Amino acid sequence: MALPPLSEIPPTVASVDDYEGLARERLDAGSWAYLTAGAGDESTVAENRSGFARWQLRTRVLRNLSGGSTAIDLFGTRLAAPILLAPVAFQKLAHPDGELAAAVAASALQAGMVVSTQASVAIEDIAAAASTPLWFQLYIQHDRDFTRALVARAEAAGYAAIVVTVDAPTSGRRDAEQRAGFAFPPGIEAVNLRGLAPPPRAAADALLLGTPLLDAAPRWEDLAWLRTLTRLPILVKGIMDGDDARRAVAAGIDGIIVSNHGGRTLDSQPATIAALPEIVAAVGGQVPVLVDGGIRSGTDIFKTLALGARAVLVGRPFVYGLAAAGAVGVAHVLRILRAELEVAMALTGCPTLAAIDTDALRRCS
Repeated sequence: MALPPLSEIPPTVASVDDYEGLARERLDAGSWAYLTAGAGDESTVAENRSGFARWQLRTRVLRNLSGGSTAIDLFGTRLAAPILLAPVAFQKLAHPDGELAAAVAASALQAGMVVSTQASVAIEDIAAAASTPLWFQLYIQHDRDFTRALVARAEAAGYAAIVVTVDAPTSGRRDAEQRAGFAFPPGIEAVNLRGLAPPPRAAADALLLGTPLLDAAPRWEDLAWLRTLTRLPILVKGIMDGDDARRAVAAGIDGIIVSNHGGRTLDSQPATIAALPEIVAAVGGQVPVLVDGGIRSGTDIFKTLALGARAVLVGRPFVYGLAAAGAVGVAHVLRILRAELEVAMALTGCPTLAAIDTDALRRCS
């Protein structure tokens, strides 16, 4: 029997990792597997974490730390720190309040939030609950008219940017989820996709290739089409290759999110932090580069900023906080990450985000 959400945070919770066990105790096996499992044998999930250990911080002393701040401006909105909640689908699997709790927490900590197309709460209701910048994560649907309507809804609801995910034309094979026998419980669905007709059925002997699903998968020309639908900034999420980054910038997008989908789509990929320098170099400062994947601490955030990222997205950590204690848990996760980042900045002699660069890092084997 799963435990109920906590009503207050135990004093023993000192780091984001402390929330993982608390979350697992409060979720059934199927929901846990859906929210946390990676593709295949989860080597990409492991690589996302181990990649950060290959970089060490360089202590610098007696620096002037006056006037320090973690505040950042992104696409015309100001955040208290370079931290956003990543788009995570079906958050009601973690807590009855789902995305509403996450929006309240992000607002309290002045953090950004990216809302999934597959949210379990209507995007308008999430916007009504939030007082912080929201971005809308878009999966381009096989029905392009339905996609057009999603973008219009997000813009009308006050979302500040569109984040189009490009690395998941199909779901990954998540073995742990299959072994757990996951099925959506009653009352939890992708409410924003109501009314979307399913794609035509594939032939009986078809697996994936040659099916209507992949025939209608997004292509590069869809980015140009998406650009015609909105004046909002458009970020492309799922870039892990420098050539793809250059092509996305040439297509007129406004930002890049380096991401391997948290290791949930394709196994045996490099860590996002390993791909980051190549993509920063490819973009050449033309658009902001953000990172999503494997971040569990403020020092992880610091390392991505030193390698050229402007901000990070966190996924599993805030889901653990959500499952453990709802909005209070998510807010505490965000506070821990920001506090750890500020300590890292102070002890490396970097009072502002602009002061963080590769001189603050050492590469280790």
